[in-house]
Amino acid sequence: MTTATDDVVVLLDDHGNPVGTHPRATVHSTTTPLHLAFSCHLRDDAGRTLVTRRALAKRTWPGVWTNSFCGHPRPGESFDDAVRRHAQHELGLPGEAIVGLEPLLPDFRYRAVDAAGVVENEVCPVFTAVLAPGVELRPHPDEVAEHRWVDVADLLDVVEKAPWALSPWIVEQAEGLRLLLARA
Repeated sequence: MTTATDDVVVLLDDHGNPVGTHPRATVHSTTTPLHLAFSCHLRDDAGRTLVTRRALAKRTWPGVWTNSFCGHPRPGESFDDAVRRHAQHELGLPGEAIVGLEPLLPDFRYRAVDAAGVVENEVCPVFTAVLAPGVELRPHPDEVAEHRWVDVADLLDVVEKAPWALSPWIVEQAEGLRLLLARA
């Protein structure tokens, strides 16, 4: 059963307080209001992180390499539940496949404009989690065109040398990637 809150984003004021909702399908435009989102860096048992190439049909940054997955929590939904819901939708992972979920950059916020003029304007806490051993990824083709497990140091090298090849939010999350590298 679906409800009115199933496909909306939480709008925020400049201080990050909820002030309403907006349909997700139309929130990203040339005048995108500030809203709540999250990013997640999924790691494997070897300490590598999963990067995904956004599907070509995505409204913003189609075909661009980025973090493992991201999304928008629904009104009243915890980040834990939102992360697990999006892991299922984007990567085909059951909720129990995501272990050790923890904040990496809890205060991350960014604004970016893509080549078509579409704006991302998000308070976007960044999380890290580990994929349970033996679980297979089954990416949804409307979300993910390709995926790779990469060493965090190699990803940081791309961030520094070819930021234009990546989503702007993963470039701005370099501090969190350095934290992941320190944990490896």
